[in-house]
Amino acid sequence: MNAPAPAPIAAAIDQIFPAGPPPPPRFALIAGEASGDLLGAGLIEELRRRHPGAEFVGIGGEQMRAAGMDTWFDAGELAVMGLSEVLKHLPRLLRLRRDVRQRILDWKPDAFIGIDAPDFNLGVERWLKQRGVRTVHYVSPSVWAWRRKRAQKIGRSADRVLCLFPMEPPIYAEYGVDARFVGHPLADEMPIHPDRDGARMTLGLDDEAPILAMLPGSRVGEIETLAADFIAAAAVLLAAEPRLGIVAPMASARARSAFERILDAHPDGARVRRALRIVDRGARTVMVASDAVLLASGTATLEAMLAKRPMAVAYKVSPLTYALVKRLGMLKVDHYALPNVLAGEPVVPELMQHDCTPENLAGAVLRWLRDPAAGAALLPKFQRIHLELKRDASARAADAIVELIGESAGATA
Repeated sequence: MNAPAPAPIAAAIDQIFPAGPPPPPRFALIAGEASGDLLGAGLIEELRRRHPGAEFVGIGGEQMRAAGMDTWFDAGELAVMGLSEVLKHLPRLLRLRRDVRQRILDWKPDAFIGIDAPDFNLGVERWLKQRGVRTVHYVSPSVWAWRRKRAQKIGRSADRVLCLFPMEPPIYAEYGVDARFVGHPLADEMPIHPDRDGARMTLGLDDEAPILAMLPGSRVGEIETLAADFIAAAAVLLAAEPRLGIVAPMASARARSAFERILDAHPDGARVRRALRIVDRGARTVMVASDAVLLASGTATLEAMLAKRPMAVAYKVSPLTYALVKRLGMLKVDHYALPNVLAGEPVVPELMQHDCTPENLAGAVLRWLRDPAAGAALLPKFQRIHLELKRDASARAADAIVELIGESAGATA
């Protein structure tokens, strides 16, 4: 049996006969919703541009499969909303998390990327990180809004956090967590100057009539909380503006069914229905076509801002939840709606909890409908924020991940 060559000789041999190129990197990803599936697909495409032979596995949906990921489980496995539904599916979700994290560890990826879905992904990330896998969390939870100290806990799970908003990395920096602002994919997708006339033509809407886009939420729980107030506000608006057309895009068949059930039972339902058109999906086109937007707080407010439309933002939670949040001082912001948070000032009205009444909602919308100059004054502010968020997010996210695995390779060389 031949003895191994001494180290200096081995090094000289390696220089004369260098090893072949390193194997292509391997990435495991988990996305749990349609928005995460879209983010994951864009990220996979950009990572493959940098590493054409890269391999991708994990949990994702149609978009990530189309981008070339081997999906061990479908993203729909994680699409559980509401406390009672989560409790019902908890044993299955815990079993799935246990199985998939072990499978990922055995597969030996260069990095694991958890896309949003923090309740599921952060636990997977922390478990893998403890076992030496590089971990990334893509889409920061709203640490800027409440429970800032979560940033420290997230840092124990993720080696690097990829943030969609510029105010997020400084919060992580307070806790020594590596976080990067990569921009927001919606800002990359949507034009700086939306085509209102084209959107109206697509929807077959009257060019002259004022149009209100009404979005009482994408989830059934949100609709059950807000729809009645939105319908009553619509009745007030129609009394003041009889020519008003109202278009309500619904995110899913379940959402549409819940909204129509509330509409049919509402005292003003028949009156509102005559001016109302309900469409399946297409929220972005509806917002671009509108003169004003009445909507639930959430990501849709960002989309309305990128559509450059004035809006009134509403939200309610259960009285018990509201009392607990207020009593415990969990909210750390003066503004809730993303346009106001990003602008650093109250540029659009927020009608939350006790302020969320039909009269207040209608009054906020009427201001935009009756004073076009007020809406026009928002345009430069919205454009400035749009340009700040428009960073080619998928490419920047891919660069941050490639840099991270490069650091890992350097550390182990």
